[in-house]
Amino acid sequence: MLTETCIGALSARRAARVLILSALDAFLVARRAPGKVFLTQDEALRLAFPPGVTVERRTAFLTDAQIAEVQKLARCESAPEALIAYYVGSKGGQTVGTAYFDTHVVRTLPETIMVLVDPAGKVVRIEVLSFLEPEDYLPLPRWYAQFADRPLNDELSLKRGIHPVTGATLTASATTEAVRRVLALHRVLQGPPPTPAPR
Repeated sequence: MLTETCIGALSARRAARVLILSALDAFLVARRAPGKVFLTQDEALRLAFPPGVTVERRTAFLTDAQIAEVQKLARCESAPEALIAYYVGSKGGQTVGTAYFDTHVVRTLPETIMVLVDPAGKVVRIEVLSFLEPEDYLPLPRWYAQFADRPLNDELSLKRGIHPVTGATLTASATTEAVRRVLALHRVLQGPPPTPAPR
């Protein structure tokens, strides 16, 4: 038969265990909490185009043939939306860059990025607008920075020109595919980049 002292000790241990499990649950819920919005579209465009640059919003409706061409150039199964909105920055009558926004699923939740492309068809910069997966899966800014000055070629892929990220493999894969898709879309809309004049 249990004495009152034993019963009291067992109750105290149960209470302590409940408190520990409750604290652990709260910690795990916090770890699973969704990510956040970092930039609005307007804020991202201000980062892409400094003062003095005129920004024009344009739209394009892709044909089935153009969609297929984007998929072929990007080497990805996911197709772009048929209706595309993009932003062209110009100064002194010359295009200085084109900004595209791409939303894609990382694991089960979306990431939205802006990809700024220069007139030669190379990435200028990437900005993360929102990342709704847990932030543990979000690479550091220096990872996104490695896309700068890269054209659409074989080196623009994981384990070649783009380094993978331990613990964020799905993000790295989804983002790389999105950048390839944007550059392919840019080529289809704008045509091939101009050939540099011989020196």
